[in-house]
Amino acid sequence: MRLTLWTGFWVFLADQATKYIVVHALGLMERLQIEVIPGILEFRMAWNRGVNFGLFAGFDMRWALIGLALAISAAVLAWIARDGGGRLALVSAGLLVGGALGNVVDRVLYGAVADFLNVSCCGISNPYAFNIADIAIFVGAVGLVMFGGDKTRPERGSGRGGKGRSRRGAKSP
Repeated sequence: MRLTLWTGFWVFLADQATKYIVVHALGLMERLQIEVIPGILEFRMAWNRGVNFGLFAGFDMRWALIGLALAISAAVLAWIARDGGGRLALVSAGLLVGGALGNVVDRVLYGAVADFLNVSCCGISNPYAFNIADIAIFVGAVGLVMFGGDKTRPERGSGRGGKGRSRRGAKSP
């Protein structure tokens, strides 16, 4: 669980720091666009009031999305605290929770999520922007699907014939 919390902390910090640096220190809100690597990476200001790719942005869903992100984060933390998991599952949970909380802070402070990363390639222009939190949420969710809830391993404490140890070294009756 400690690994999950530390991962979440560093993801949250990286997300908020990059948003502050790019949006405020570099003045992206005023400039709207900063070319970083021509044709590949630019900072493009976008305020996302909806869900992924701005879906449902026309509806006032700010507080519902905040509540949903907090509920999912709490559920993931409770799941990891209860069932544990390998290192990759613990890191994945931290990525998801840290990213979700980073976007929650944006919604509380600004009413929308600050997206600024825009990646294009090969002459194809990408109309969407995203942020560090979005990357962490995506990677964390995929990681939890791939590495969380491994049912092929025996449950903690179980042994042959369903009889296992309930505590370290103590046999169950």
